[in-house]
Amino acid sequence: MAQLSDDCFAFGGALLSVDAAEALIAERVPPLAGEEAAPLAAALGRVLARDLLAPLPLPPFFNAAVDGYAFRHADLLGSAETRLALSGRLAAGQAAVGKDLAPGTAARIFTGAPMPPGADTVLMQEDARLEPGAVLVPPGLKPGANARPAGEDVAAGARALPAGRRLRAPEIGLAAALGLTALPVKRRVRVGVFSTGDELASPGEPLRPAQTYDSNRFTLLALLAGLPVEATDLGILPDRPEAVAAALRGAAGAHDMLLTSGGVSTGEEDHVRAAIEDGGRLVFWRLAIKPGRPAAMGVVDGVPVVGLPGNPVAAVVTFLHLARPLALRLAGAEPEALPRFATRAAFSYRKKLGRREYVRVRLGPGSPLPEAAKFAREGAGLLSSLTESDAFAELPEEVTAVAPGDIVRVLPFAAVF
Repeated sequence: MAQLSDDCFAFGGALLSVDAAEALIAERVPPLAGEEAAPLAAALGRVLARDLLAPLPLPPFFNAAVDGYAFRHADLLGSAETRLALSGRLAAGQAAVGKDLAPGTAARIFTGAPMPPGADTVLMQEDARLEPGAVLVPPGLKPGANARPAGEDVAAGARALPAGRRLRAPEIGLAAALGLTALPVKRRVRVGVFSTGDELASPGEPLRPAQTYDSNRFTLLALLAGLPVEATDLGILPDRPEAVAAALRGAAGAHDMLLTSGGVSTGEEDHVRAAIEDGGRLVFWRLAIKPGRPAAMGVVDGVPVVGLPGNPVAAVVTFLHLARPLALRLAGAEPEALPRFATRAAFSYRKKLGRREYVRVRLGPGSPLPEAAKFAREGAGLLSSLTESDAFAELPEEVTAVAPGDIVRVLPFAAVF
């Protein structure tokens, strides 16, 4: 499990910028120790523990990149069409054995087949003119055209993948091409997830008066499912300070990271902040962000704790900027910026200086950039605003107003949820 010192973040301010919070995580939180072997079929999303050095060149032999005709470039006449006698045929999977290709001849060859000894260039079959027993090669073909040397993609012994890379389909495909059946990966980060509040009931339970069903815990568990973690549902904590403090201390012994939602504001029934201080050290509890200002981070018994707001939209926004980078850092993953792209605003908006704001938008076609139209309602508790919009428009701290036609960056939900 993670073992951080209580003062590892050493931040004493009252209101922290988003960039400063992410920098604290990147600079002060060490990756977890430990690795294991993951079969390729089970490696998706895992974090590579060590540099992967290619055990063989890729491709492993000199081969044709297209269907066509292989020959020596030195046999071409230069500015005139060259007639080469046909000699032999090589299909993919068929070894090139025997004598060198005779001067003045060409071999019929197919994509992926090994080049015949002596040949260095391939003419695409679409560009060839055929005569009985011969192929006519037009002028202008460069030496080595349409042929792939051994190691062109990855040289033997070269670093094929760096440590810390999150393994996606292309990385797994590359490992398979190198003949590997398993990869060394970092162990998954064990994350415990709580919700807090007497007003919450778990789905499937009867609702008492003044209760609502807990959605945040399931939203957070779903967000964590896309990360290299092993998440555990730890249920709902009651609004009793001693119970919250005891639950955090108890869970710290079996997890590398704890995640809560609700109970981090200034109300008399908000106990998470005090519980973190009771069991360790509070790093900060307010971010210069909207929605999501009441968000806490601390250390309890050496384990980092992130307390997210109770409002669903605020919980999602702060998850992306606190819990996500913390989980990736503990997992030993390369830094991953949230995906953003430029759009043109189709709305007006005003905001405070010095605070980063996230506005829900719908995306539509535009020229030269897509258009972002503001979602009609703004409440941080509106779950439907996440299902009926497409992205967060990210309005930086220095911006105070947005007008139609302004360029704004957005975080597309499809890439982060």
